[in-house]
Amino acid sequence: MESFKTLIWIINVFASLAIIVLVLIQHGKGADAGASFGGGSGSAQGVFGSAGNANFLSRMTSFSAMIFFATCLALGYVHTNSNNGKQGGIDFSDVQQSTQVAAPQSASETK
Repeated sequence: MESFKTLIWIINVFASLAIIVLVLIQHGKGADAGASFGGGSGSAQGVFGSAGNANFLSRMTSFSAMIFFATCLALGYVHTNSNNGKQGGIDFSDVQQSTQVAAPQSASETK
């Protein structure tokens, strides 16, 4: 089960990084679509087709967001259902303290 959680974490991290990169390389509505590819709009049409890179980047961003949300939901489900039979979060009720901690001394007791 731990390897499954690790796999989901890795996919989650890559999806989040993909979202960040894809959003940063997209341009606003007034910007030239091929400006980030070192040329005019012809280079963007050659790589991404006649629609340019806006359609491709927006679809890839949507796809990455769907993967990110799915992995977040999967991690939440796995965490709540795989806590060694305990439901929900970390349980410290059975922790025993091995040594007693001394109470802090006030300034008047140290003189």
